[in-house]
Amino acid sequence: MTGPVIRLLIADDHPVVRDGLRGMFTGDPGFEVLAEAADGAEAVRLAETLRPDVVLMDLRMPGTDGVTAITRMAERGLPARVLVLTTYDTDSDVLPAIEAGATGYLLKDALQDELFRAVRAAARGESVLSPSVAARLMSRMRTAARPAPPRGEEPLSPRELEVLGLIARGGTNRETAARLFISEATVKTHLLHIYGKLGVNDRAAAVAAAFDRGLLRPNPKSP
Repeated sequence: MTGPVIRLLIADDHPVVRDGLRGMFTGDPGFEVLAEAADGAEAVRLAETLRPDVVLMDLRMPGTDGVTAITRMAERGLPARVLVLTTYDTDSDVLPAIEAGATGYLLKDALQDELFRAVRAAARGESVLSPSVAARLMSRMRTAARPAPPRGEEPLSPRELEVLGLIARGGTNRETAARLFISEATVKTHLLHIYGKLGVNDRAAAVAAAFDRGLLRPNPKSP
């Protein structure tokens, strides 16, 4: 064994899971399980008292959930690293946990060696992510980094094209609303969206821009 013993706190609402994790880690001299918690509130209390190096934190627990517990630990300045260990890898689970301060995020189907490596890395302050979680975060980062279409280049929706087509044929807001079975207010809202997407300020300019870009055909047939 090399390096100091890593002191653990296990937080999970399922006794079978806690027993399994305790048995796994106590079988290795590099780890010491200090205590177990059945919910987030108990995990925070124990972390404050025992000062573990790493907390293995489930997310969905009755009462105080894992994300709330992570947040409270961060607010209190507790030094323990939190490694989320859960069965869920959806955005609604992953992102709040990472934003709350979790050092890593691992799924419960991880192999023992993978879990041990993750705990050791977390104890060193290194970020640890399961492959599926890492891929999800990378996808979101790419999406966030992708620039929004410049004004005048965003595509019109099918409904907006219907509205603009009727306007191009000389229809008033009232007539367009009646043809599409929508309110005049809805027509006006569609027109505002159309103006913004085409980079124009009025209906005449919108119609001209739509013809210029091939969104509307000259001399359209009456529906």
